[in-house]
Amino acid sequence: MKKEKWLLEKEYILEKFTGKAAWTYIEIPEIKPNKNMPFGWVIVNGFIDDFELEKIKLMPKGNGNLFLAVNAKIRKNIKKESGDSVILKLNVANAPTEIPKEIMECFANEPKKVYTNFLKLKKEQQQTFLNWIYTAKNEDKKAEIIIDMMDKLSRGEHFFTRKEKS
Repeated sequence: MKKEKWLLEKEYILEKFTGKAAWTYIEIPEIKPNKNMPFGWVIVNGFIDDFELEKIKLMPKGNGNLFLAVNAKIRKNIKKESGDSVILKLNVANAPTEIPKEIMECFANEPKKVYTNFLKLKKEQQQTFLNWIYTAKNEDKKAEIIIDMMDKLSRGEHFFTRKEKS
């Protein structure tokens, strides 16, 4: 059996953010934020001890480092809490971009060049657009983002600029 080669395989101590909604987490300075993803997220697969992680977002902590949130389900499964050590094995998720059916339906309602322009994007850029859509907090916001994406693609914009609205 071939042994998996990991981007990161290391022992970490589970830490806890202080405050009211304190999260248990692992700070991971070895992996840098992805400038092509919203908020610098990096999507990973791997293991924390023997618990499998699939398409988990490493998020920025604010100090330039990324962190992995370790929720109650994971902690219960691995039988560990803040202060305990764990073995973390990670690889960046490089799955091919799959365009969700609902987005394909939107492309079908647009001029062909919109879809063609989407396909001309690098896979990372395509994924950035799709991730942007699925960060929406509700269906109205999701629709607004899809319209914005289609508009950018119709103009041939091959870059990602996120509109922040208060």
